[in-house]
Amino acid sequence: MKFVSDPDIAVKIDKMKRRVRWQETAIEQQGISQTKLVVDDQDTDNPDFSFLVIGDSGCGSHLKHHPQRKIAEMMLEHQPDSSFILHTGDVVYQVGSSEYYQENFISPYQEFLVGGEKPQQLKYDRLTFKLPFFLVPGNHDYYDLPLVVGVLAQATWLPRRLLRGRIDLDVGWHGSDQGDAYARAFLDYLADIKGRINLKRHLDTHYTAKYTGDRCLNYQPGKFTRLPNRYYSFRYGGIDFFALDSNTFNQPSAIPDTEEGDNKRAKLLARQSELEDREQKIQDAIDQLDANNPEEAEQIDDYYAKLEQIAENQRDIEKQLNKQQQTTDWEQLEWFKDSLVASWQDESARGRVVFFHHPPYVTESTKWNQGQTLAIRDRLRQVFDDAAKNIGTLPEGRSIVDLVLSGHAHCLEHLYTKDTGHADSYINWIVCGGSGHSLRRQRKKGGVLFADLDDDSQPIGQSRLYVGRNGKGKNRKRPYSFLRVDVRAGERPKFTVKPYVAEWHQRQWHEYAIDSFDI
Repeated sequence: MKFVSDPDIAVKIDKMKRRVRWQETAIEQQGISQTKLVVDDQDTDNPDFSFLVIGDSGCGSHLKHHPQRKIAEMMLEHQPDSSFILHTGDVVYQVGSSEYYQENFISPYQEFLVGGEKPQQLKYDRLTFKLPFFLVPGNHDYYDLPLVVGVLAQATWLPRRLLRGRIDLDVGWHGSDQGDAYARAFLDYLADIKGRINLKRHLDTHYTAKYTGDRCLNYQPGKFTRLPNRYYSFRYGGIDFFALDSNTFNQPSAIPDTEEGDNKRAKLLARQSELEDREQKIQDAIDQLDANNPEEAEQIDDYYAKLEQIAENQRDIEKQLNKQQQTTDWEQLEWFKDSLVASWQDESARGRVVFFHHPPYVTESTKWNQGQTLAIRDRLRQVFDDAAKNIGTLPEGRSIVDLVLSGHAHCLEHLYTKDTGHADSYINWIVCGGSGHSLRRQRKKGGVLFADLDDDSQPIGQSRLYVGRNGKGKNRKRPYSFLRVDVRAGERPKFTVKPYVAEWHQRQWHEYAIDSFDI
């Protein structure tokens, strides 16, 4: 029995469109773009600004510490100097359930929310941010929970509560309802507005801004902080930010019916069997440990992290073996291509930042060779290549985008691609997925990026920084992280990236900053 289920891509697309009443006649007739927003604050044109980045954060307390809350407390020190926060997805674990928003999102970020001084009174679908939060959905924000699993989870509710602070799987009765909880928490959920008059009144109130010639949503910190869609764009300080939903273009390519394809299937099936054996051994090991013993509780936590990694790899293998190939969200990718081209053709746009969930490049041990990682890389390359053909020659020393931010891999990593043979060359890629959930180690073979999964293939890039789980036993360290990015004025903007870390080691927190770097 599967622990979680991941809706088909076509279902995700259709459900999200219905929730925002995508391009309905009443919306189109008013010339409204549902993929743009304008931040209504006095500094939106200031070329000198800062923003924070977090990702894969949505967990509760465990092992008598609360990583997400610790990171949030550190972020508060930077709140006065920051214009907004970017979140790279996986907002609520394990299955994006509405019942866990209170504990795994509202409470940790209470100071960033209007009415946050009484977080227990806030409803997950009525949130307003003081400091803008710009989010994208992660895979866990789309997951659902089979009914029988929900029943079993509730049957173990009391033991999990008694062990609170040691082990908590963050699982309730149900899942995200195919991303509905995320949509109700953060999107402008137009499907709930009944009647044409009420819809028109809502649009006339909140879609009053202009962005590159289109009427769009007016994002007002402290007043109205809904997002227009699951993917969108906005401009701040002359930098165009593009938020993508990578959950709808991460399907691995079909395995061909060839001898080479048969060999690949056989390897995947063998890997699947190997993972099942490893899973059983870990379960047996957990049964021998006492969660009331602090040292053994940490070992159980490590085992749970390994089980989650196994489950992720199993889901990825299933996606690769699926002969009924799912759709690819070409509509979103075409929008991104056109928006990227338009940005380069607009003289007032001086830079471009993209953020989404699944990383195209990463050296974390469980994600570097996943089919989804390669799928995201291939689809993004295609967009960049097509956009580059339309843009023409870029200014000397410029890449098609200045920075790509992602999550999904539970670490902090800075990578740089060299000549890949595509338009994704000479780009800085940062994976910010270590802001609360179980951390992961870097692959044993190090930080070189290769053209494909073969380590003997051509090197095309390098990991320049990796912050993740390390050490063993008493030397085990869990360095959770977030980023501050300072943007400076200039026709070619300079981004200074400052990583901050809260490290859990020997049952104590150790806060520190890592040397900043310019891109």
